[in-house]
Amino acid sequence: MLLKLPSTLCLCLCGLLLTAQIADAQSSRRPARVGSSVVKATAAEKSKDEESEEAATKIRWAEIELSGMLSEGPSLPGLFGEIGQSLTQISDRLDRAAKDDTVDAVVLKITNPLIGLGSVHELRTKILSVRESGKPVHALLETALTTDYLIATACDKIYMPEPGMLLMTGLRAEVSFYKNLFDMLDVEVDVLRVGKYKAAAEPYTRTEMSPEFRQEINDLLDSQYSIICKMIAESRDMSVEDVKKAIDNGPHTSTTAKEYGLIDEIRYADELEDIARDGDEDAEFTLVQRYGKEKVDTNFEGFTGMMKMMNLMMGVDPSKKKSVAPQIAVIYANGSIMSGRGTSGPFGDEIIGSETMVKTIREAAENDRVKAIVLRVNSPGGSAVASDLIWRALEQVDKPVVVSMGDVAASGGYYISMGADHIYAEPGTITGSIGVVGGKLALEGLFEKLGITTSYVTRGENSGALSIMQPFSESERKAMQRTMNEIYEIFVTKAAAGREMDVDELKELAGGRIYTGEVAVENGLVDDLGTLDDAFKKAKELAGLENAKDVDRLLLPKPTSPFEQLFGPLDTEVKQDVATSVVQDLLPAELTAELRRAMIINELSATDPRLLLMPFQLRFK
Repeated sequence: MLLKLPSTLCLCLCGLLLTAQIADAQSSRRPARVGSSVVKATAAEKSKDEESEEAATKIRWAEIELSGMLSEGPSLPGLFGEIGQSLTQISDRLDRAAKDDTVDAVVLKITNPLIGLGSVHELRTKILSVRESGKPVHALLETALTTDYLIATACDKIYMPEPGMLLMTGLRAEVSFYKNLFDMLDVEVDVLRVGKYKAAAEPYTRTEMSPEFRQEINDLLDSQYSIICKMIAESRDMSVEDVKKAIDNGPHTSTTAKEYGLIDEIRYADELEDIARDGDEDAEFTLVQRYGKEKVDTNFEGFTGMMKMMNLMMGVDPSKKKSVAPQIAVIYANGSIMSGRGTSGPFGDEIIGSETMVKTIREAAENDRVKAIVLRVNSPGGSAVASDLIWRALEQVDKPVVVSMGDVAASGGYYISMGADHIYAEPGTITGSIGVVGGKLALEGLFEKLGITTSYVTRGENSGALSIMQPFSESERKAMQRTMNEIYEIFVTKAAAGREMDVDELKELAGGRIYTGEVAVENGLVDDLGTLDDAFKKAKELAGLENAKDVDRLLLPKPTSPFEQLFGPLDTEVKQDVATSVVQDLLPAELTAELRRAMIINELSATDPRLLLMPFQLRFK
């Protein structure tokens, strides 16, 4: 289907694009600034004292900003790819700075990036590699959250301005329960599960945590808190006890943060020049802002320019120099797992579609240049059938497969990982949750409150099993529980085979229970702790490429264009949920997040009532 846009909308989009490009082009012509100091050498100034100029020490620092949503995976080429930033792009820019002989040091301006502990570990490892190259890394914090600070502790120095704050106060789990609301609305929640720790539906069926759910959360916080305290203690040369004391006395101003040894100096960004010069007044200091950000060609004159602009808007990849080097395919599995096509929204909402993922895996498997596959998993799970189809596609690959787990790889996210030749997890990765949950909301009572009545005509003992009006009958409940039990047995049997364990041994670790990466390595669900780079090196080793001079990374699947992100796939019917947009604008962010999660569960249940879904979501601040 050809997507037709109103001419006014096209003009608006083109106008916005041209405005952004012109502004970017103008900003690229401005001299680099550090506070009020401008590094700008004119021809007259150079000729004024050439000998002095040659003798002056030249200092060049690269600035990289970490802020907003740092998604994983390949980015769109051109303007739309450069507007935002991904974890992959940040990693590449840090690698570039480490190898750049013209860069003397790196400055990280850390402003509340939205990431979890797995991504924090990835960034810390990259920062440490820059330091190992002989280049110091400096962190600039203003109002810092725990994740900001954890990244900063990997740097040589941490600076904070005088009115700055460190909002590190420990870990707290808050779970809202909606049973009383559903009772008021006469909505019946009927849920089945396999595994006593499979608590995905508890917020809708209870008014407080079950003992098993509370134990699971306590164990998780213990592990995460231990990881955080050890990370800070090792980086800041403090004892774990002193770190805990500092956390217990938080939040901190810049003054108290310095007193506790959490930061190095109270400094403003405009003082970087003084720090870099270190008393050498004749030194020429340059701060390269937005280091490593590719500049987009802004010449849109003539027909060629118009086509170039359209390619930028559609996310068309410009032609690149072809290579014949062997490849390792890095396939990103981000989001909830569903049947059908995968999607990536403009605001970070991603769906792992089994159809898209299976096609991507097979393309990598059939590509002669691809010698191994690395699957980067960042998923809380989803549909049991979709998860199994992805697992099956990976099992059929006749090449080494290595999994790298990100922030979360639980339930269905673990399912698609368990057939790999080797599994890496970050220390703070949430994984496991081997269990099954399913059910429905029965809305007949709510409909009656609204004056809507319903009559039924049925054929078949279990005809109402998928109805949204009434809860399960006894016969329906038995039938649904039987299918879920079968899925659970399939799950644990395949997991046991993949981990080379006895099924009964695997079941002791299952039951829906979750683990951090550190614990998962200890109990055998994961092979090693490591980053995406570690997984890439392992894939090279398994493919016999450890001594190869050049091995390219093939990032898959290809990102969807901006038009597809905004309006949906071009070959399907365009859908627009105005009600959802209005609700998100009116309600608090925490509640809209829960509503979105409920809608995803509802959409998953419509195609597969047996869900391999983690019982909660983690958002670190």
